[in-house]
Amino acid sequence: MRRSLLIVCLALSAALQGCADGRRLPADFQSYADRPYTLGPGDRLRVIVFGQDSLSNSFAVDSSGQIAMPLIGVVPASGRTPAQLAREIEARLRNGYVREPRVSVEVEAYRPFFILGEVTTSGQYPFVNGMSAETAVAIAGGYTPRARKDMAQITRTQDGRTVTAQAPMNMPIRPGDTIYIQERFF
Repeated sequence: MRRSLLIVCLALSAALQGCADGRRLPADFQSYADRPYTLGPGDRLRVIVFGQDSLSNSFAVDSSGQIAMPLIGVVPASGRTPAQLAREIEARLRNGYVREPRVSVEVEAYRPFFILGEVTTSGQYPFVNGMSAETAVAIAGGYTPRARKDMAQITRTQDGRTVTAQAPMNMPIRPGDTIYIQERFF
């Protein structure tokens, strides 16, 4: 009797392990969400050059990760924080254009996030500051009846590489992330 109970328990344990998702949340996945925001293609920026109204305007980060400004031309923006970009613009303006430039860079509109899978309306949506995977599902119209509601597959670009991980629904979302809501098995 004990032997057959042990065999049943081992078989059940093996079956349940087969259902488990082997992917774990990478150690740096959460910490990356807490880092300062870095600019990327699709962001819309408000650049203010104090005292120079003709140089202040809104600029879009193009697909190559750059913005085109009057006088100084193309400035690389992708991968930089808004403060780093402001310092770069100041340095370029200081080279023969403006005596003591003071520049402010603000993100006017973040690049969109994408949500796919078992949601009512999958697609591309504008990013909202402080959102989680659960908020993204709400923006996409909610779950379908067959959706897995405890985890989401999140794909993001971190330090130049694409990382995909299973994450809890309270995981912070970054602009440009792709969220995939999987179908549940039962």
